[in-house]
Amino acid sequence: MIADVLAERYASSQMKDIWSAEGKILLERELWIAVMKAQKELGLDIPQEAIDSYERAKSNINVASINAREKITRHDVKARIEEFCDLAGFEHIHKGMTSRDLTECVEQLQVYKSLKLAQMKAVASLGAFKAYAEKYAEYPYAARTHNVIAQLTTLGKRFAMFGEDLLRAVCGLQQLIDTYPVRGLKGAIGTQLDQLTLFNGDKKKALKLNELVLEHLGISNSFGATGQVYPRSLDFETVAAVYQLASGPSSFAKTLRIMAGHELAGEGFAKGQTGSSAMPHKMNSRSCERLNGFQVIIRGFMEMAASLAGDQWNEGDVSCSVVRRVMLPGTFFAIDGLFETFLTISRQMEINEAVIDAEKEKYMPFLLTTTVMMQAVKNGIGREDAHEVIKEHAVATLRDLRAGKIVKNDLLERLANDSRMPLDLPALQNILEKGKSETGMAKAQALDFAKRVECWLKKYPEAESYAPAPIL
Repeated sequence: MIADVLAERYASSQMKDIWSAEGKILLERELWIAVMKAQKELGLDIPQEAIDSYERAKSNINVASINAREKITRHDVKARIEEFCDLAGFEHIHKGMTSRDLTECVEQLQVYKSLKLAQMKAVASLGAFKAYAEKYAEYPYAARTHNVIAQLTTLGKRFAMFGEDLLRAVCGLQQLIDTYPVRGLKGAIGTQLDQLTLFNGDKKKALKLNELVLEHLGISNSFGATGQVYPRSLDFETVAAVYQLASGPSSFAKTLRIMAGHELAGEGFAKGQTGSSAMPHKMNSRSCERLNGFQVIIRGFMEMAASLAGDQWNEGDVSCSVVRRVMLPGTFFAIDGLFETFLTISRQMEINEAVIDAEKEKYMPFLLTTTVMMQAVKNGIGREDAHEVIKEHAVATLRDLRAGKIVKNDLLERLANDSRMPLDLPALQNILEKGKSETGMAKAQALDFAKRVECWLKKYPEAESYAPAPIL
């Protein structure tokens, strides 16, 4: 299964524990016990001896035995009920419950735990962006638009730019975590009839039972009215929020791959690592490529989630089950692998300042063409006329550089010798000298981003010291 590959090869032990078969079975058994305790507290005749016996048996998990039962029952929940009751020697679990009371609550708890783990690692990733934004806040760097040299920025601003994307996603995910609603105990079609029957029609006790279940889950919000299943649009909202988390790191990784192609930076190369089995010199950006791949996978899961939203029949059915078994764990294994990979890259990344400086020197006159144009306009030439003059000489200069006709960028000399340009060579050279460090508000923006990240690091103190596990 896709989820199995993602788990075995890429996800951390923390995320795998949440979604493992053993982990899910334990959560189910703890929920059954919590329901029994609540029912006993509310007056149902459930012996304490039975509850104690279930408590002793809950960690005795034999997946193979449960699977063997399921082959006979052809019902996964019934197989797990039988297994747990046989281990405990009693039959007191699952009273007044339908399968979805169990599975929806447990799956939502797994989702909730996964969202919180993903949020912590997202904040750790924000911390990595913050560190680079601060370190290179003042370091001039040749920005590109359309992958073509544009204007000067700072390298710190570039990190802040991609970090800003992730910061927005972190804010959105926090809102989802804070408002995430569970289905709760609603019964076979959502009316809570069976719990009401157990409590002799006492609505207060049925509502209190649901309240106690929410306390057990540690989730304060609950849907008011559902059918057999909760609205699958919530799953889409969840996977979409995860996809947004992936966007900033993915854009960064794609850009780092481009930078590596120009030898401006690289993701690092560990001792003993091989870039190519055929070409020994290669230091491929394989971790960045993997990260971009994770985003594609999550996009696929988001499409799966979208196909379930708005496709709910009557009070519910199980047509979504097979999709969600793959989609939900797979989404979180993929985002977990993405953040583990990103955090590894952030620790190993190499910035090649000598190459960056050489590129700036080569292209500096091009990087300043907008400044030259604005200064020329101030000296009397029309904006469009100035644009045409500069474009004419810039294109000619670039073509001569590419053809090897010149080795030095002489754009400013060409402009100074054009009578249409109201700026002489000293004025143009003054623009060049001042412009070598003129990066607009780039430094301020990088530091402002870093400041806004600080509050998230305080909110998630474990994120600041989080270290990714070694990746393949």
